[in-house]
Amino acid sequence: MRERFDVLVVGAGPGGMAAATVAAEAGCRVCLLDDNAAAGGQIWRGFRPETARKYPHGHRFIDWAARLRRTGCEMWQGWQAIDQPGAGILRLERDSERRDVGFGKLILATGARERFLPFPGWTLPGVMGAGGLQALVKGGLDPEGKRVVLAGSGPLLLAVGAGLVNAGARVIGIYEQAPVGRLVSFGLSLLGQSGKVMEGVRYRLKTIRTTYRAGSWVVRAAGRGRVERVTLTDGRREWSMDCDWLGCGFNLVPNLELPRLLGCRICEGFVEADRLQQSSVENVACLGELTGIGGVEKALVGGQIAGWAAAGREAEALALEPHQRRLQLFAKNLERAFALRPELRTLATAETVVCRCEDVVRSALEGCASWREAKLHTRCGMGACQGRVCGAATEFLFGWQTLGTRQPVFPAAVSTLAAEARECEAMGR
Repeated sequence: MRERFDVLVVGAGPGGMAAATVAAEAGCRVCLLDDNAAAGGQIWRGFRPETARKYPHGHRFIDWAARLRRTGCEMWQGWQAIDQPGAGILRLERDSERRDVGFGKLILATGARERFLPFPGWTLPGVMGAGGLQALVKGGLDPEGKRVVLAGSGPLLLAVGAGLVNAGARVIGIYEQAPVGRLVSFGLSLLGQSGKVMEGVRYRLKTIRTTYRAGSWVVRAAGRGRVERVTLTDGRREWSMDCDWLGCGFNLVPNLELPRLLGCRICEGFVEADRLQQSSVENVACLGELTGIGGVEKALVGGQIAGWAAAGREAEALALEPHQRRLQLFAKNLERAFALRPELRTLATAETVVCRCEDVVRSALEGCASWREAKLHTRCGMGACQGRVCGAATEFLFGWQTLGTRQPVFPAAVSTLAAEARECEAMGR
């Protein structure tokens, strides 16, 4: 017999933790599942109650983790949702173990991942996503004395730089592709939001000895067997810097695999959700980066709204609506400020690899008219990551839309697929 919960929350980042907490506090039987070994998501990865206060947002992690523990909410760690075998059911997998779980209400808080754009040398060892580098350091990678260049776009660059400096790295440059004017306008839009302003100030003070340049972007990376040098430009001149690591990411893209599987309406790259965080699919709520890139506070407020709504406590949920509207405006301003410049579309040369899994170079994609055609003719997007890296890149480079999904939405063990086939056969399907 499969287990069933009143509320099932997928994704144990800040938003998922908040949703599970308030729903459980309201008396619901709640399960919070995540494919990581511990709650926290990407932003709170590796945080522990005894040490979290030394990190930005650490006090919030401590408070929410303590509240979550007190609720008695079930925590299923290491599980990944891969399929929907029926209405009100998700199929999960962990280390080739399969489990189906039923739910009355489903809350998706699956977060976002970095967008990577190809440029000559981006596949060299030592070239990583900025957020990926941050995660590796949180996981134990020693950055002591390493010369690091950070490039790309978004507030994450400055946050990663501050964390690396704190861990002992030599961050020698942070290069933001957005022009100064847009950053100034974004800064002015934060007047009256002292918390966000002070957060940015703290990050910059941590990196005060590091060069920070707006309107600058990476051109290429070079080295013998690994990155040794990076070349950058401001559109007028080029310059090169020696480095040991290059962290390069161009904003974030939401993890839409599960919302698409369930049929949630997607608009302009994000899930459409109403003021109670409800998607176009009945009993399915989406929050956090799924509905717009906006950071920790937006995820926490959206999580509380979704959790209260799932518990039937709409008055408590709607009390947070004014706060959520301000955060949604912040997300829109963030998107405008860090929109990618068109020059980035020309970084990849004809011989630059775009799809790393299948070694597909840009010239092989130039004659394709769509994502589907590229997959059919070049196998772009058909490798191990299933287009999660090259899909976002080709969307920016060529304007292709990577619509639709297929089951299972994540790689699954053969034993899981075989068991599902046997079930279908037994049911005459």
